[in-house]
Amino acid sequence: MGIQSDPVRDLLAEAWASWGERGAALGAEDWGRATRLTDWTVRELYAHVAPVPEMFTGLRAAVQDGPAEVSSGAGVLRAYNRPGGIAHTAAGQIAETAKRTAEAAEPAVLIARFGVEGPAALAGLADLPPDTVVAHPLLGSVTVGALGEVALMEATVHLLDLIAAVGGPAPAEGALNFTRDLLAEVADPVAFIEAAAGRGSAPVLPVIR
Repeated sequence: MGIQSDPVRDLLAEAWASWGERGAALGAEDWGRATRLTDWTVRELYAHVAPVPEMFTGLRAAVQDGPAEVSSGAGVLRAYNRPGGIAHTAAGQIAETAKRTAEAAEPAVLIARFGVEGPAALAGLADLPPDTVVAHPLLGSVTVGALGEVALMEATVHLLDLIAAVGGPAPAEGALNFTRDLLAEVADPVAFIEAAAGRGSAPVLPVIR
């Protein structure tokens, strides 16, 4: 299996590089600054978004045959955000995990995850096409591409949270456009079109927690 060209993977690597560069430019006081996510400081936001290389390298061992139960990032997000989904039931646990990670990891460690470790792990999966199917503990099975789409969305949405807290240039246009399109895809298409066109009154947003 040769090296695969994957625009989403390239955008994700670019987004992580931006996180690393921004983190390297932060002063000591910036890491403790509050974000608009009221439970998290900048350091805790970094801890939540920072890639964990083991999660990526573990994908290779999880590869399986057969069609994926979920094959798109939008499908993953719909499953996570439905009533009773993990975005609701595990929100407190996710927040606490970020706090514990931030306490245990110095800023330099978090920066390295974005600038060195995460990109290296991502590059190590370059031979896995986006349609590669892997086992998933919550969804049964998903494609590698779907996981990459969600990772890019998270990196982009939370980068906007970081910018709101400490300033800095906007995320890359490609990442913004992709994230916009992915979030629009999560919504019911008729409800979204009617709301966007000023014709519907049913609540559509937010589509993720």
